[in-house]
Amino acid sequence: MAKIWGRNTSANVQKAMWTIGEIGLRVERIDIGGPFGGTREPAYLALNPNGLVPTLQEDDGFVMWESNAIVRYLAEKHAAAIHPDDLRTRAIAGQWMDWEQTVLSPAIGPVFWGLVRQSAAERDEKTIAAAKEKTLAAVAMMEDRLAETRFLAGDAFSIGDIPAAVHVRRFLELFEQRPSCPNVERWFGEIAQREPFQTHVTAIAMQ
Repeated sequence: MAKIWGRNTSANVQKAMWTIGEIGLRVERIDIGGPFGGTREPAYLALNPNGLVPTLQEDDGFVMWESNAIVRYLAEKHAAAIHPDDLRTRAIAGQWMDWEQTVLSPAIGPVFWGLVRQSAAERDEKTIAAAKEKTLAAVAMMEDRLAETRFLAGDAFSIGDIPAAVHVRRFLELFEQRPSCPNVERWFGEIAQREPFQTHVTAIAMQ
């Protein structure tokens, strides 16, 4: 059985596990990272020199890391419905996956860290405020896109939606006061009905 190394509270692990759930694969997930430690151990660094999670380890010894790369690989390998057949749709899905890593995740990361993983005494309110502004700008980009399409890559749910949706879950829970974003909320509401998303994302408390 293939293994996913990483704790289930990690957004990046959630992307991989959600994808696995959509495909219907059976894997063993191994708690590592965060409170479990272990990511700086030589045996783990031999698998993933970044010392981060997740890491995919398949039965035949094939190993890869980087969450979005794992999502793409598994969806393509198993010819999953979430992997677009059309070249341009697949490219747009990839575009939004890359955007999540370069824009959305760096924007909301300090908000999540400050409000969830730090005590009130540890928080840097200026850092959080600046990160909130960046997050709102990123969500506004999604709002504009989703005014035109049902999902980020087009009319069908795909790998392009998975990375962003993990962070939008955090956005909707942490930003109690926010501008209206009906298209994002409509999109998220539809995604939130998917059983693998419920199992691997919303059922897991943010921590």
